[in-house]
Amino acid sequence: MAITLEQKRAKHAWNKAQEGVASHGKDYVNDAKGLPALIMNSGLMQVMAFLHEKSGRHETLAQHLRDWLHEKSGTPTDFAPFMQKLMQMEPRQFQTITTEAFAWLKWLRQIAPAVAREN
Repeated sequence: MAITLEQKRAKHAWNKAQEGVASHGKDYVNDAKGLPALIMNSGLMQVMAFLHEKSGRHETLAQHLRDWLHEKSGTPTDFAPFMQKLMQMEPRQFQTITTEAFAWLKWLRQIAPAVAREN
């Protein structure tokens, strides 16, 4: 039986939510819920830079997103190479990466509260 892309996103988000909630509790959940709006308002690269600069739970969330984008699109997982890769992308490719980030975050923002409730 083939696993769909949505199932892959859900599984990855589930695993990362468990890590994030175990490390940072409800703060991780709240950050996950707000991240899509933040990206819509400021842009993917600006938000990734903001999360990296804030460190702690913010960097954990950014790393989780970079991990998924690496798995799906082959982007680097480390911050600086990831940002450099995004800066070199064609506009259509950058838009595809951003769309994929939103698709994964849709799962994370729903799964993280459920995981937190179980803990």
